[in-house]
Amino acid sequence: MIFKYVFKGGFISLNEYINYERMQKYIAASIKKRETERVYYEALSQKKGKINKKIFIVFHWFVKDKKKDKDNIAFAKKFILDGLVLAKVLKNDGFDDIEGFLDFFSVDPKDERVEVTLIEVDKNLISMDEY
Repeated sequence: MIFKYVFKGGFISLNEYINYERMQKYIAASIKKRETERVYYEALSQKKGKINKKIFIVFHWFVKDKKKDKDNIAFAKKFILDGLVLAKVLKNDGFDDIEGFLDFFSVDPKDERVEVTLIEVDKNLISMDEY
C-alpha cells in the first residue's frame, strides 16, 4: 500500500532550530512540540489509515526559494515522523519500522509544502542489507 500526505507551509530549518536552542532550550522544545503537533493534526485531517508494515518514505520538499541548504530543510523529517507516530499512522519510527528515506527538492514560491509518500515494503523485496 501507498499513503501520501501533504503538509502545507514550510518547517523550521536546522540552523534556525539550533539558534533557538542556543538562546534557550525551552524555546526549542516548544518549537519541536508545535511542529510535531502540526503534523499530527494535519495527518488526522487527511485520514489515510494506519500502516503496520515496514515502510520506505519519499519526501518531496517544495520550498519558496533556494536560500536554505537541502540538509537544513530535510531536518524537518524529525517532526514529520514524530507527528505521524503521534497520529498513529506509524507504529514507530525505528529501525524495525522504516527501511529508508529518499528526498527530492523543488522550488514553488506560491505553495510551500512537503509531500510525504509512505510505501509499505515487503522486507524480502527491498533491503539495503544487500549493498
